[in-house]
Amino acid sequence: LYRGMTEWGKVSGNKSCYDFVRTIGEKHNWNMWDRVYHADDICVGQAFIEMYRNFDDKRMLQPVLERAYYVASHPSKALLQKTDAIGTTERWSWADALFMAPPVYAALYTMTGDKIYLDYLDSEYKACVDSLYDEEEHLFYRDNKRIPVREKNGSKQFWGRGNGWVFAGIPLLLQTLPKDHPTYDYYLNIYKEMASAIVQCQDKNGSWHASMLDPDSYPSPENSASGFFVYGLGWGVNQGILKDRKYKKAARKGWKALKSYVHEDGMLGYVQPVSAAPEQVTQNMTEVYGVGAFLMAGIEMLKMK
Repeated sequence: LYRGMTEWGKVSGNKSCYDFVRTIGEKHNWNMWDRVYHADDICVGQAFIEMYRNFDDKRMLQPVLERAYYVASHPSKALLQKTDAIGTTERWSWADALFMAPPVYAALYTMTGDKIYLDYLDSEYKACVDSLYDEEEHLFYRDNKRIPVREKNGSKQFWGRGNGWVFAGIPLLLQTLPKDHPTYDYYLNIYKEMASAIVQCQDKNGSWHASMLDPDSYPSPENSASGFFVYGLGWGVNQGILKDRKYKKAARKGWKALKSYVHEDGMLGYVQPVSAAPEQVTQNMTEVYGVGAFLMAGIEMLKMK
């Protein structure tokens, strides 16, 4: 949500977006949350970095620098296996982590020039990809425990929002990393492969579902996944990376569907609550990350228009 708010503030000029995030930052002295290595607890650093870029207040940046530098200079040696409880939290062992932490390290590298951030990003990202990326389907398992799971129709279980986190996170890297960096094309290739797979999973109304390959078992739209996919596709179209007309068509169709699920009071419906696997979704379910994805998707659609 906070990343969506700071991005929308840039585009709209709406000061209240920055005021909202500033209130959060001041309340917590611009600190990360408590789990030092956990990717979720450094994610807020994305918004604090954007606040620093806008206001040039070092208080907004210093705690992010300190946390990220400590982790990068003391990388966890826990194993990336489902049997290692420490590794599942100290390493990027689940799909969502590839949105939460990597953009922070990429941004800090470009801001400081310190290669330690980039080395850590590349190493951890590749380890997660090697663990969870399905080379046949070009989609991510949510975590190691999901690899043997099969849906009712016999398909592999690829969680909609889990893949949304990954797909939306890659543009945040590609727009930050130097194009001549040795691993830039590595991230770009994953992005393109995922984009092709994602458009094939879009339903006739423009939405995506909680399970990528078994939408019939989860018939409701799932709008956190849909928001992230529209953002990621729209960004690629606007950057001239996704040139095939099918991508622009999918983004526009997805955006039209997303807008139709905004209630009269402004609430975005059909957003799956906090989870780690596909579940049933209803029109009255919502969560803040769904709103953040919606804002980011809207920005790319404005640019496309």
